[in-house]
Amino acid sequence: MSVRIRIRARRNAAALAAAAALVAFLAGCSEATTSQGPGSDVPQVAPSVLASAERAGTTEVAAETAGAGGDGGGDAQEAPSPGPEKVRDAFAGLQVTLYDTCTPGAGDCAYFLGRVNEELTGLDAAMKADQQGPGHFKEPLAWTAALRTELAGDTSTANLEKHFKDLTGTRDRVNTWMQGHPEYYR
Repeated sequence: MSVRIRIRARRNAAALAAAAALVAFLAGCSEATTSQGPGSDVPQVAPSVLASAERAGTTEVAAETAGAGGDGGGDAQEAPSPGPEKVRDAFAGLQVTLYDTCTPGAGDCAYFLGRVNEELTGLDAAMKADQQGPGHFKEPLAWTAALRTELAGDTSTANLEKHFKDLTGTRDRVNTWMQGHPEYYR
């Protein structure tokens, strides 16, 4: 009988220790908030997220977030730029398409070619908006401009299939160029 009592006592002690650890953890989490909002140990909204919100037209949220920065002078802060992370993010989206393909005319190209076209368009816009200036990305911008001329504004599946090699070739060229110039977007 004494063995069973010892086993129960150990189980109860382990359960109590786990409960005490959970209570201590939760108490530590609750200390992160002050009367003025989150404490210094709580991360604030990243400037790039704030800039995206402002560009997307959600300025009410962006203004509230900027004012909650703790210094009380949201206007005194320099406006965040789209910066290299926008180029990096757009390039990452393009890279997702690298190992995908389709067979023109087989009916499986609408999504893939549309995605490649969208990713190239997004990267083109990010490069043009980069704080270092569009001259920093001269070659990839020239390649995407040539692709835009070939597509002539027609992004129908039939036209994208017709220009399959132009789309995938531009994607591959831009990828190779970006891989050779990581300092431009990291």
